Amino acid sequence: MTGANRRFGLGASLALTVASTLLWGVAHLAVERRRTGLALMAAYVLMLAGVLTVFTAFSTHLLSLAVQPYWLSWLTAGVAVIALAWTGVIVWSWLLVRPERSDTVGRFFSTTLTVALCALILAPTVYATRLAYLSRDVVNTLFTPSSTTAPVLAQDPWNGAERVNFLLLGGDAAPGRPGVRTDSITVASVDVETGATVLFGLPRNLQRVPLPAGPARDLFPYGFTGSGPDTPGLLNEIYQYAEDHPEMVPGVAAGKRGSTLLKATVSDILGIPVSYYAMVDMKGFAEIIDAMGGVQVTIKAPIVYGKYREGLLPAGTRKLSGQEALWFGRSRTDSDDYVRMGRQKCLLNAVAKQADPVTVLNSFERLAAATKRAISTDLPQDLLPAVIDLAGKVKNAKIRSLSFVPPLINTAYPDWYLIRRKVKEALDPPASTTTAHAPTATTTPAQDDPLTLDTACQ
Repeated sequence: MTGANRRFGLGASLALTVASTLLWGVAHLAVERRRTGLALMAAYVLMLAGVLTVFTAFSTHLLSLAVQPYWLSWLTAGVAVIALAWTGVIVWSWLLVRPERSDTVGRFFSTTLTVALCALILAPTVYATRLAYLSRDVVNTLFTPSSTTAPVLAQDPWNGAERVNFLLLGGDAAPGRPGVRTDSITVASVDVETGATVLFGLPRNLQRVPLPAGPARDLFPYGFTGSGPDTPGLLNEIYQYAEDHPEMVPGVAAGKRGSTLLKATVSDILGIPVSYYAMVDMKGFAEIIDAMGGVQVTIKAPIVYGKYREGLLPAGTRKLSGQEALWFGRSRTDSDDYVRMGRQKCLLNAVAKQADPVTVLNSFERLAAATKRAISTDLPQDLLPAVIDLAGKVKNAKIRSLSFVPPLINTAYPDWYLIRRKVKEALDPPASTTTAHAPTATTTPAQDDPLTLDTACQ
């Protein structure tokens, strides 16, 4: 028999079905449908060429596309079309080369193989579609649809800035205490070309903080002093105070007043423009760490934690669970705020270095759920591709740290001029000192040279 009337045994049927899965059109050629077979082969080659081109020539842009809902929808649709076409070819090929109806055993095994091959194609597609849905949901939940400031230009997303400054906050909404306290306050100043980063740490207990010009300064002309026992006048109270007092930031919606005032306040303290903020809820941070599978840090001295000293993190290099990482960043038992600040920056550095794409993909669903609960930010969606690109540079660049803690700064009577001068020196150091810092520097600032590299924890 020839052509479409040709009958195949079980072995030939299985072999041709598998071959047609790996190269479209093989079964069609076997039944002498040459024109259709060659067309399918050509379509298959073109499809593979297109996919390989995307994953090679445009590989650096794929992660950026993953944070853009519009492109996510198109990518998802494209993957679905390819998967449906592929399964259609598999079924079509099987129909052409399946054993005769009388061969019950052959029909059973060839049908089973065909279903398995279709599932092999469709399962990754369903998984990819699920990831795309979760990614789109996270982006739409966390990030504003469009920027209300200057437009984001593809050729220069940072609008000519040499550095961009992000305010990173750790929020602690403890039971029995009203509101949120920003107990961790760090500004990451990132060079947009190299990714070289300086982390500026501000202690939560800075007092008499000057507020930005306008209604806030009119209410506190000599620095923030709070009102009542719940707000004794520390830096970590400004966020919630602004949320509770709309007159501090008129015209700003609830939920955005705190970040708006705190960004402006920190900008004035450091003497640099703070463009965006991100705040992580402390308990949510523990969930993110667990979703990552833990975070590895080096602990130089044992850390006791808990109100009643019920826990201990031994010294050494170890992987911490979310709860352990939370205590690592929060514990002040047998230490103080300033030692804790150093550990917090070390933890941020460790998370940034260890959050590789494989880890993220393996735990994407848990990470997505934890992220939505734990993080708030004012980054616009249209800036996300640039942020992804910048994050890749930061991951491979030098991260230095400068904390404004005693003895450099007296938190009760801060020298605001000294803080701004140290920031300027850190961002634009003299040529003679740029190579003076060895890569083995510790996270503990020296009094005469407080700028160090975050390479280890204490």
